Amino acid sequence: MDSIRQEKVQRFEEFVDRRLKPDLVRAISESSDLRKNIENLEKNSVTSLRTLVNLGSEVYMQADVPDTRRIFVDVGLGFHVEFTWSEALNYITAREEKLARQIEEYTRLIASIKAQIKMVYVAYESFIV
Repeated sequence: MDSIRQEKVQRFEEFVDRRLKPDLVRAISESSDLRKNIENLEKNSVTSLRTLVNLGSEVYMQADVPDTRRIFVDVGLGFHVEFTWSEALNYITAREEKLARQIEEYTRLIASIKAQIKMVYVAYESFIV
């Protein structure tokens, strides 16, 4: 019974380490990049620009952005919200805090499960002896 639980915990831990944590780290990195881009736009007072847009499958097209003061931010599930620069920065800050909390929650959950398994194992050993 104990080995079955340990195996399940190990699989969960591997899932968190291999899938969830990298996804969270990538999301935080993307948010950080967006923050830097917005700050550069503000600092340099850029109101229009020419850029390359990824159309998919690494196919790019030139695009002119006539007004950079409002930007669309991917908020998940395929939805994009139009923000001013300051609104976008506030959203990014809140999102980064949420993602950091999720990483902490997953880490605490794994530690809690490991502690429970250890307690069960110790109790099991005390009954056998």
